[in-house]
Amino acid sequence: MDKKVGVGLVGSQFISSIHADALSRVSDAEILAVMSPTKGHAEKFAEKFNIPNHYTDLDEMLAMPQIDMVVIGAPNYLHCEITLKIAKAGKHVVVEKPLCMNLKEADAMIDACKEANVKLMYAEELCFAPKYVRLKALLDEGALGDPVLFKQSEKHDGPHADHFWDIERSGGGVTMDMGCHAIQFFRWLHPEKNIKSVYAQMMTSVHKDKTEGEDNSIIILEFEDGVTAVMEESWTKLGGMDDKAEIHGSEGVAYADILQGNSIQTYSAKGVGYAVEKAGNTIGWSYTMFEESWNYGFPQEFEHFVDCVKNDKQPLVTGEDGKAVLEVILAAYESAGTGKKVLLPFKSDVDKPYKLWKKV
Repeated sequence: MDKKVGVGLVGSQFISSIHADALSRVSDAEILAVMSPTKGHAEKFAEKFNIPNHYTDLDEMLAMPQIDMVVIGAPNYLHCEITLKIAKAGKHVVVEKPLCMNLKEADAMIDACKEANVKLMYAEELCFAPKYVRLKALLDEGALGDPVLFKQSEKHDGPHADHFWDIERSGGGVTMDMGCHAIQFFRWLHPEKNIKSVYAQMMTSVHKDKTEGEDNSIIILEFEDGVTAVMEESWTKLGGMDDKAEIHGSEGVAYADILQGNSIQTYSAKGVGYAVEKAGNTIGWSYTMFEESWNYGFPQEFEHFVDCVKNDKQPLVTGEDGKAVLEVILAAYESAGTGKKVLLPFKSDVDKPYKLWKKV
């Protein structure tokens, strides 16, 4: 494929803005269209990002022959339905995290893309974040010895997208929103070993007026070789966002902080507008981000996905990876609901993960 990869976007809110910004930095990509069912949203988005076409109907956008790849930035409960339509139209698919709502949907998405001979790519940007890429390189080159313990945490004061407050549309709380990052991050660090058990503690601590989902979770994963991983996810942390990781090895330790060291320490009596749109109340002291998209690896991620489409390469993160992450998420909700460690493989026909915790 000599021409640029033609891209269509589904969605016009926070995450789609990140997708548009990231793709604008990829020389082999060209955003040709954006679609949102809400009247006026796609038009406004197209004007903001200089996109030539906008639609309120997905089928109309998919009818564009110039589009090679479609990026889904819609609410979780729509991921499967939209993916099946994109695959049927013969376009490659990038799905924003989490992959979907349940394992049945995951299988349907994977099967549909295989049948249509299109790539199903899972958007896990932490596998492309520069500091985390270097962290993995230290482990892979043996600088830290054999891995013993992994840690990763992501914390702020609430989800970027309002639909995450609604567990019927999102499938769960902070574990569905941010825990999926940590799980794939750990799998990427330790790719030759399977996760064998999950233990989780979940609670709704601060946002009971907004959601029935958990706003804090602590989850412990154990790999088959004994390596342990601890993830902490929170929607209750004030003062902006934290995103940190650690690798403890037999011969060393390494710490990475995506946001600190790439920010400006700021005091504002009224709050920093740009950060307010992103995450967290920034009145008082906070950390104003610089090149946040690059620090999180979004341009690098989309450069990779576009290259996979253009040159028919295997993606680093696939639909199968997304399904594996979802299996761990389901096991975590089961563990939080029963108070017991849950062994993998874990199968469940539940339609929404939170029901394993709430025991609906």
